[in-house]
Amino acid sequence: MVRRIVTGERNGKSVIVSDGPAENTHDYAAVPGFRTTLAWATTRAVPVLPFDWRDPVANSRSALPAPHGTRLIVVQFPPDSVTASPSFNPVAAGEEYAKYLPGLAETFDTDGSGFHRTQTVDYDVILSGELWLELDDGDVRHLKAGDIVIQNGTRHAWRNRSESPAVMLSVLIGA
Repeated sequence: MVRRIVTGERNGKSVIVSDGPAENTHDYAAVPGFRTTLAWATTRAVPVLPFDWRDPVANSRSALPAPHGTRLIVVQFPPDSVTASPSFNPVAAGEEYAKYLPGLAETFDTDGSGFHRTQTVDYDVILSGELWLELDDGDVRHLKAGDIVIQNGTRHAWRNRSESPAVMLSVLIGA
């Protein structure tokens, strides 16, 4: 689980507003080992401070931000062998994606390739494991923990060709 600590102000002093597991986490039954956590969101070009103590992800209707908004998402990718398994059910996976990743799920190509394009600038940081970034021109880049990808609204797919899960933190900025 992702621990989320949120700060705010009370009587002019900084305080901890919350400290605990990020509640908007989902472990996917149809894709064992796939986990997403929508940890934070902003909806304005300029966030209002001090923080108003309302959890912005509690009522979020989309995993993607509107223009000028942001999303902070942590994704755990299982090895590709999970989706290559004969027991993998792509229809069930698609339904689960649509339910827990609204807005983002609709950006994926319908051919099951994993390719997608969002109207966002993404700051992607590999926290653990290894991922492969594949672009539609065939270019593939092997990524390891500590690597950063700046995704500028380009069509791409994430692959985990290893035998272990990989974790990536992404900040999506609506364009």
